[in-house]
Amino acid sequence: MSVPSYFSPVAKILIESGYINVKQMQRVFAQFPVTGESLAQGGLSLVEVLESITGQPLPEHLRHHLWRNLSYSSSSFAEELIQSGFTRDQIQQALAATRRSGRPLSEMIESITGHPFPDDLLRQSQQQWFFEIQVLYGIKTLDPEKFDSTTFSQTQELIETLIPIDICRRYRLLPVKKTKTKPPSVVIAMVNPENLDAEDDLNWILRPRGMTLQRMLIAQENYQQIIGKYLDEKLARQKQIEIEKAVDVKQDLKNISSIDALPNVPKEAEEINLKGADDAPVINLVNKILAKALQEGVSDIHIEPQENDLRVRFRKDGVLHQAFDLLPKRMAPVVSARLKIMAELDMTERRLPQNGKIRRMYRGYRVDFRVSTLPSRFGETIVLRILDYGHTQISLDNLITNQETLNIVKEMAHRPFGLILVAGPTGCGKSTTLYSILREQNEVGVKICTVEDPIEYTLPGITQVQVLREKTRDFASILQALLLQDPDIIVVGETRDKETAKTAIEASLRGYLVLTVLHANDTAGAIARLSEMGAESYLTACALLGVICQRLLRRICVNCRIPYHPSVRELTRFGWSTSGEGEVTLYKANALQPEEIQKARITGTLCPRCNGIGYKGRVAAYEVMCTGEHLQTLISEGASAEQIKEAAVVHEGMKTLLFYSLELVREGYTTLAEVERVVYTDSGLELELKAKRQSTLTHSSSPATDVKNLSTNQLLRLQQLEKQFEELTHEFQLLKQELGNGLGEESRTPPAD
Repeated sequence: MSVPSYFSPVAKILIESGYINVKQMQRVFAQFPVTGESLAQGGLSLVEVLESITGQPLPEHLRHHLWRNLSYSSSSFAEELIQSGFTRDQIQQALAATRRSGRPLSEMIESITGHPFPDDLLRQSQQQWFFEIQVLYGIKTLDPEKFDSTTFSQTQELIETLIPIDICRRYRLLPVKKTKTKPPSVVIAMVNPENLDAEDDLNWILRPRGMTLQRMLIAQENYQQIIGKYLDEKLARQKQIEIEKAVDVKQDLKNISSIDALPNVPKEAEEINLKGADDAPVINLVNKILAKALQEGVSDIHIEPQENDLRVRFRKDGVLHQAFDLLPKRMAPVVSARLKIMAELDMTERRLPQNGKIRRMYRGYRVDFRVSTLPSRFGETIVLRILDYGHTQISLDNLITNQETLNIVKEMAHRPFGLILVAGPTGCGKSTTLYSILREQNEVGVKICTVEDPIEYTLPGITQVQVLREKTRDFASILQALLLQDPDIIVVGETRDKETAKTAIEASLRGYLVLTVLHANDTAGAIARLSEMGAESYLTACALLGVICQRLLRRICVNCRIPYHPSVRELTRFGWSTSGEGEVTLYKANALQPEEIQKARITGTLCPRCNGIGYKGRVAAYEVMCTGEHLQTLISEGASAEQIKEAAVVHEGMKTLLFYSLELVREGYTTLAEVERVVYTDSGLELELKAKRQSTLTHSSSPATDVKNLSTNQLLRLQQLEKQFEELTHEFQLLKQELGNGLGEESRTPPAD
């Protein structure tokens, strides 16, 4: 009997080797029908079926041929089930029931044992079928785990432009992609690739266009999931069109001049599905808002319905500003609906908050928009956080301007074990600093594992795990699992409860380097935060290597900054001592008002770098605390945050956020106005002055009167005298300045006749 033409090359090799004949191979094919309806059933492996039908073991060279061709697994799926706790008798009963009823093996095992079928084994069973169908028929199978948003967009486009939806539903198939071969072909995933009627209809569509058909197999459940998603999104788009018809947004847009002033959507927009002016008005508006945000490098987009209008604001370099003129209030629901469609949210749900993500490619790199909706008094407020993976600088050398602080952080990061905390408020750049530390350590000989929510950056060679709370995959449970993965460095995206804090501390004491993020205002506050979570103080003291706290200040534009000489009063307010320095030169930002920006743009005098804002980009200020013996003692004794910070500044020489920020001002990175906006506090200034007094005492003491040898009362008296001296110096400087101003005014007064 001749070998049928539909037999795959592997099947023909098995026949030609004499191991199996054509009739026996046809029985094997009957056990493995090429249809997506049976992919989820699982059962005996291909090798087991071959050996069962032929009555003899598969020769070793043929077994190796299967593995070599398709990375075929040599382990029996039945053995995997036994190792997972199922008995051989239960598996045999389930297999027999599967053959009788045609229901999936997983369902039969669950029915017989009363225990849920493990998800990993279910995926393994399906992967086994994928490989074996490819072995027998030479046809690939669509892997749902690789069917991402980009592939889905291609499927949507092909359904709407080439393969009609009625064909897809009639024959249970999905167009996947176009290939760039000659002639071009269209990959079609089919539940039943042997359906000749479907093949005829597809060829009737493709041949006039010079295209060929390339078939794939898709599981029935995966087909239903994808086609269901397509139909849901199509219905949502139709609802949005109905809303737009009810609201004459086109006329509203014509009446707003600032919409026309928005930049044209760039060529790169084609990569992120930002089309042009031919789209619906609301789609065009939303696309232009996203494009403008990307071009200007903003971090957040705020869509905010007001009582009588709709406001759109951008947050750039940490400061919110209005993007363009106010929009009519009745445009709020259609803009909201469009963004929900893009983020795959429920467009009809307006009473509950929702979270989603829009992922696109822009200028060759990936951009994510994290979407958050919140019902408010006048409508749904929507905020989009932009995660721009192309422009983020992940390098400690680029982030930390002070060499001494940089060396301290690098030294901590290269410790073999211990706990490092990265603290600060939301949006201060903690994740960027954390990943910069990881980049320093990311080598072939170092295993790094992270648990995050969400995963913001992707570094090659690092194992990153996403938190999924709805599936009980929280920080604490994943962290426990990571300890069994033999890591060298563990990163916890955020420590927010006692269990996570306890596990992180225990891991650092067991010989791992653990880095984690805490929401705290300063370094000492981060330690206090751990205590509030229930972490034992003595364990924290033993494990903690140090704390890194930071803020982001706007970087002054170097093109248009204005040099000036600050007054003594202004400097003294920040605790800045000018003794011995002479006249200090600092810089102000050349920040223009909106009407001034418009005028400068017309006259051609607008700064091309900052566009009249006065600032461009941001620079980080750091406060780094290393835990020496003195600090460890205080932490273990449960000292307050104020005591810990005072000891770190006075005894360990820690640079506070205020001190670091003033250094940035001195070096021309930022302004005193930014320091006051972001960092300045009365308590911080008091601590800074106290550290300076202590430093003066230490440096001015002679060997005969060493501060360390003084009694407590003597030391306190010296500190009081030093404080009084500084206050007198301050008053003297102010009086001197006032006298100088008075003399200057008298010299300018013309003499009396």
